[in-house]
Amino acid sequence: MERTGYAKIAADLRRKIQIGALAPGDQTPSLTKICEEYGVSTNTANRALKQLKQEGLTYAKPGVGTVVAARPKAISTGLARLERLQLTGRQYAKGEASTDHAAMIRGCTDPEIIEQLQIEPHEEVVIRRRTFRRNDVPTVFALSMIHQRVLRDVPEVTQDGPLQPFWQETYTQRTGKEIRRSPERRTARLAADYELEALEIAAPPNSAVAVLVLNTTFYDDDGPIEVWEDVYAPGLWQIATE
Repeated sequence: MERTGYAKIAADLRRKIQIGALAPGDQTPSLTKICEEYGVSTNTANRALKQLKQEGLTYAKPGVGTVVAARPKAISTGLARLERLQLTGRQYAKGEASTDHAAMIRGCTDPEIIEQLQIEPHEEVVIRRRTFRRNDVPTVFALSMIHQRVLRDVPEVTQDGPLQPFWQETYTQRTGKEIRRSPERRTARLAADYELEALEIAAPPNSAVAVLVLNTTFYDDDGPIEVWEDVYAPGLWQIATE
């Protein structure tokens, strides 16, 4: 008796598409592979693939098979990027890159970050910033605000450029402390000038540009340790991971 229904298989494949483990143009797993992996019949596997086609996530490409459809205005969240890294080892989705990496130590005056990191006003934090691009077009301006206690174990967080491996992984290896996360929080607000500059948006002076902002807090056993803030360029769709 089959234990996995087609909806569960479709959900698993949908999630891989959302996080970029299956990128636009990639072939979906074959019917045979799905049957073997999930222990289901050909009929069940076929229903799962049909569900993805009906949702517009895949299409039949002559001479190739079923492939993932392109969604030019859909961009994954920071947590989707993290999950893709953990699942596939790939830091970037197809056509994606990050630029303008910078790291600095600054006194924190943002009341929301102060509250989320549970620090005092003007207490120093490590700030890491970068701009994600797809096909060389800016899509997301990303900030990481890291509690200064991390410097005891991972001083590398103050280095410019991408960190390999991801600093949270290094932290866990060195301290034995697992890092957990809050759900992603979403809001909309007006973009700051430096965010418009990072996203290469040429707005008239004193104009208001609305942007979507995602915020996530990470914790270890000692409390909050990092806050992520992703600012999306206008006109893009954000793909949730939950």
